[in-house]
Amino acid sequence: MTKKIFISIPLITLLLLLTACGQTGSSSSGDGTITLTLGAYTTPREAYAQIIPLFEEEWHQKSGQTVVFEEAYLGSGAQSRAIVEGFEADVTALSLEADVTRIEKAGLITHNWKDTPTKGMVSTSIVVLGVRNGNPKGITDWADLAQPGLEILTPNPQTSGGAQWNILALYGAARRGFVEGVPAGDEAAAQAFLEGVLKNITVMDKSARDSITNFEKGVGDVIITYENEILVGQKSGQDYEYIIPRSTILIENPVAVIDANTAKHGTQEVAVAFVDFLFTREAQEIFAEFGLRSVDAEVAQATSDRFPPVEDLFTIAEFGGWPQATPAFFSEDGVFTHAITNVQRGS
Repeated sequence: MTKKIFISIPLITLLLLLTACGQTGSSSSGDGTITLTLGAYTTPREAYAQIIPLFEEEWHQKSGQTVVFEEAYLGSGAQSRAIVEGFEADVTALSLEADVTRIEKAGLITHNWKDTPTKGMVSTSIVVLGVRNGNPKGITDWADLAQPGLEILTPNPQTSGGAQWNILALYGAARRGFVEGVPAGDEAAAQAFLEGVLKNITVMDKSARDSITNFEKGVGDVIITYENEILVGQKSGQDYEYIIPRSTILIENPVAVIDANTAKHGTQEVAVAFVDFLFTREAQEIFAEFGLRSVDAEVAQATSDRFPPVEDLFTIAEFGGWPQATPAFFSEDGVFTHAITNVQRGS
């Protein structure tokens, strides 16, 4: 009997209602207070909770103006679509480049947001396997995820950037020859392995944060997720562990000013300053504190003891970049779409 996969897919209209609290973004006429709206993906919420007050203080000291933030957090894909559909965020911080590109193609980002030393990426992470305390299922690498009877959590690629990273991580590792029983370069065998893992997925939540929350409630044996989600959970007292596969993908998280909205709100200068602040050593150390691997070489070196190395770390370039990976895997005719359809049909 085929196991049903329950997928949580929020309606875009609901997303807009949930995030509509911050659509003005304009300076007040009386006291010079500026409201800046951040539309972000869910996983770095705790880091931004510490970074934002530091920037507010710095901006006040520099300009004499008070800046306050309105923050909205959703799965990366859902947040990207909400912005395109009318949520007037001034700055967006998302899980993957393709979600910022969607906003750019809608005409809302008009500058070259990748024209930075890190190509617009503000933080990085890796895809890992979260397991229960003591690792009772004996998970050691990707190949173990296809064993019968395992219950796996991963978010839904339709709404979560993290989910797309997860799929590409396990498929890429298989195709690169790091999954037992899957020959390197064998696309058919890699897809068969992907289907074997998908058969064990019991819930697909709308975001990486919802997925880890379910795992913390006791749902599932294993979670495929960001390394930083596990580290944040451990920091808050959760007793789960994580396994770094021999081969996994480097998650690269972009940030960008949304020009059309900042022009409308009169917030361009402060929005640019905030994005610049995210690359300072002070902000990068906070990202590292909350489990994200820093894009600052000095911070990365100083915090290297917190982040174990990966035997075979590959990037989105393995798939030709997001312009090729998105249609190849997540379109109606994509690898993931075919795989999940086959699983749901019981083939």
